[in-house]
Amino acid sequence: MTTTTITSLILGSLLGIMILLFIFRIVLSWYPQIDLNRFPWSAIAWPTEPFLVVTRKLVPPIGGVDITPIIWVGICSLLREILLGQQGLLTMMATR
Repeated sequence: MTTTTITSLILGSLLGIMILLFIFRIVLSWYPQIDLNRFPWSAIAWPTEPFLVVTRKLVPPIGGVDITPIIWVGICSLLREILLGQQGLLTMMATR
């Protein structure tokens, strides 16, 4: 395995997990009574909250709805496609 392949595997897994966690955050936002400080919910909140805090400063809730997890799903998906998609940068480097 080349370093590009290993990097692609790790980065693809990391971005996939982050997309999944942000989707879980979107679903959890439908249930405001859930305490995100208690396990198992803290396992979802802990890795995503640093990203959301920064984004909430730039994009405040619209009509009382926090759209920052949706923004991060889009960012992670875009990064994954640019780097690892069929015409992605790392994919093209691996085929050289």
